[in-house]
Amino acid sequence: MCLATRGKIIEFNGTAGMRMAKVDFGGITRQACVEYLPEADIGDYVIVHVGMAIGKVDDAVTVGTYKYLDQLHEENLALKEEIDHASMFENIVGSSEELGRVLHQVTKVAPSDSTVLILGETGTGKELIARAIHKRSKRADRLFIGVNCAAIPPSLVASELFGHEKGAFTGATERRLGRFEAATGGTIFLDEIGDLSPEIQVALLRVLQEREIERVGSNKPIPVDVRVIAATHHDLNALVAEGRFREDLLYRLNVVPIEMPPLRDRVGDIPLLVAYFVDRFGKRAGKKFKTIDKKSMKVVQAYAWPGNVRELQNVIERAVILSDSDTLSVDETWLKRRTPQVASPRLALNGALLRQEKEMIETALCAAGGIVGGPTGAAAKLGIPRETLNSKIRKLGINRHLFKNS
Repeated sequence: MCLATRGKIIEFNGTAGMRMAKVDFGGITRQACVEYLPEADIGDYVIVHVGMAIGKVDDAVTVGTYKYLDQLHEENLALKEEIDHASMFENIVGSSEELGRVLHQVTKVAPSDSTVLILGETGTGKELIARAIHKRSKRADRLFIGVNCAAIPPSLVASELFGHEKGAFTGATERRLGRFEAATGGTIFLDEIGDLSPEIQVALLRVLQEREIERVGSNKPIPVDVRVIAATHHDLNALVAEGRFREDLLYRLNVVPIEMPPLRDRVGDIPLLVAYFVDRFGKRAGKKFKTIDKKSMKVVQAYAWPGNVRELQNVIERAVILSDSDTLSVDETWLKRRTPQVASPRLALNGALLRQEKEMIETALCAAGGIVGGPTGAAAKLGIPRETLNSKIRKLGINRHLFKNS
């Protein structure tokens, strides 16, 4: 699967061979990896094929005497996403006082380079706010790279964020740049940051303090110029109190906090959001609706929307698809939530205790650099015998080698 993008050369970094060209893609300026013969002129229109391959060229297009090759995987995906979201700020729909306060904060913080922490329940639109900040910043012509920290397997988070060297671990057949390097000059959005493991929290703290990273398998610091925007639906202060999130990292992230209000506190915005989604999904489905059923509007305004705007969007999309008339209606039964199956108190307590024990051991291993025994080892920090700790590490499936470079 490829995305063919046409752009205009603004400048070249070099005169021959493989170089980086600055290309204007319809108002969005990006770097493109270019191989050309023997020189290229500013003003030439180029076609860049954005492919999905990593580290190899599967496709190339020759325009005149110049051949244009694929960029790095991360930059290609980010470019496509940036084009798709070119008008994302306009997708923040609402006129409520609560949303107005958020957008006022966006306009104030966007021109600065300060770290922003966006707080709010799942589905409130935290990524939209992050994109709005980036779009109105001095980094707007560079990359915006979003990372869902909760969606990446814990063993791969360090490689995804900071990259790795060839041979750093089994399967690392070549050097790979991480998201921070790919976002240099632009903005990185770290969603669900409250789910990061202790060792990654340590590494991220260093990035925020020193503005440099180290690839997995290397001890060479690499400077990065990146604006960090983080988001979470967790109460980070509560996680700090439980020992699951570093207090010093929270201080570094919480420079400018922005709290997204839940949809139940923006009831006045619901009619606007419904109209917006009806128009959006109606066009996609080839349907045109004249009115929205009044009873349906009352139902959606009375509902608490635990899934917030994302849940409302899904309900309206379903209504558009299933509607047979030009009047949109929402089935009231769709909004009756099922009572979740609750585990027995004993099982729930056992599970909670095991999770807490695992987190405590991982925190101790992180502080001890992966060392179990000795006066500064994790066992001494926890006040238990080395053999006991080794037994618990095996039982809980903890890989202590992941903490060696913490």
